Amino acid sequence: MPTPQSSGRSPWAARIESAGRAIAGAVERAGTFWARVSEGMAANQLWGEFKAEARFSYDFYAQDVDWAAVDQHRGGKRKLYAARALAWALLMKLSPSRRVFLLLTLAYVAIDFVASHADSGVLIASAALVLLLALELADRVTMKRDLEIAREIQRWLVPAAPPEVAGIDLAFTTRPANTVSGDYYDAIPREGGRLLLVVADVAGKSIPAALLMATIQASLRTLAASSAPLGEVVLGMNRYACANSQGGLRFTTAFLGELEPATGALRYINAGHNPPVLRRATGGMERLEAGGLPLGVMAGARYEEGAAVVAAGDLLVVFTDGVVEAENERQEEYGEPRLLALVEAMRPATAAEALKQVMVAVDGFVGHTRQHDDITALVLLRR
Repeated sequence: MPTPQSSGRSPWAARIESAGRAIAGAVERAGTFWARVSEGMAANQLWGEFKAEARFSYDFYAQDVDWAAVDQHRGGKRKLYAARALAWALLMKLSPSRRVFLLLTLAYVAIDFVASHADSGVLIASAALVLLLALELADRVTMKRDLEIAREIQRWLVPAAPPEVAGIDLAFTTRPANTVSGDYYDAIPREGGRLLLVVADVAGKSIPAALLMATIQASLRTLAASSAPLGEVVLGMNRYACANSQGGLRFTTAFLGELEPATGALRYINAGHNPPVLRRATGGMERLEAGGLPLGVMAGARYEEGAAVVAAGDLLVVFTDGVVEAENERQEEYGEPRLLALVEAMRPATAAEALKQVMVAVDGFVGHTRQHDDITALVLLRR
């Protein structure tokens, strides 16, 4: 009769089967990890892409090298000078603080290598990290250069200086959180001597917001060139914004005011924007709140039109939420109470002086904390 052991599986067979399942599982997980990291690209594709990126990076840094000076040397000395020049070109692409950090890191690696008599693995790893830094830096600097061009184009879309209007002193400024901004300001003369004042803020920041801001600007300029009243201009902008808002995700808050310079009569619509402050020369302040939803939220939205009179000596301050939501290192917001107190107390001789006081106050509160939203303000002083 067979023994119990001979009638069942061998313990070794069970162990081998268990090990096989573990290996198969590890191989499957490794395959999944590799597919995720490589995004399904074959090894030859990865190598080809890496060579192309390395070539691009080399050409990028090589354009800053004085090759005439390098070519004065021959053989190994020429290679040494070329490597030094390329390393210097890479280093100068970094900000000063990052240059110092990289140099200190490399110095530490070199000292540790000499002191501990380590093998060449440390230096090889360091060289690999520097190579990856060079590849990444070339992409980032190229992108930054493109963004700088985009910023210049964006500057062309807004007035560099306010229009000259009798009895009206106007000043404005914008400060992007990144290279380009989703904020927009404008002062557009219309027929009959009227002046259209605009401050808008596209939801979000950087490239997406800046692109939508440019289309909003083009739409507004087209509508403002017509004889349409302010209400129709805003309805037209809202229809356009709704057609390009990605289902309401890219809405735009805006304040639009049409001023009669001779009388100071101001008709306005506030489309979900921070209510501007109208500080009276005689004392007291008003908030311009009449309006409706932000542009791009609802195609059939209706907007209430408000009215005010800007008398001689009155000060109008229009701003985006980046002003009042600016944070200091303790994550405290500057807030509307501080802004209102500042505007109430100021007695500026010019609109530019009032604008400067606002920006200095915000900067003083924020300190060295990095700006997290676009900051835009428009100030009007009627003489």
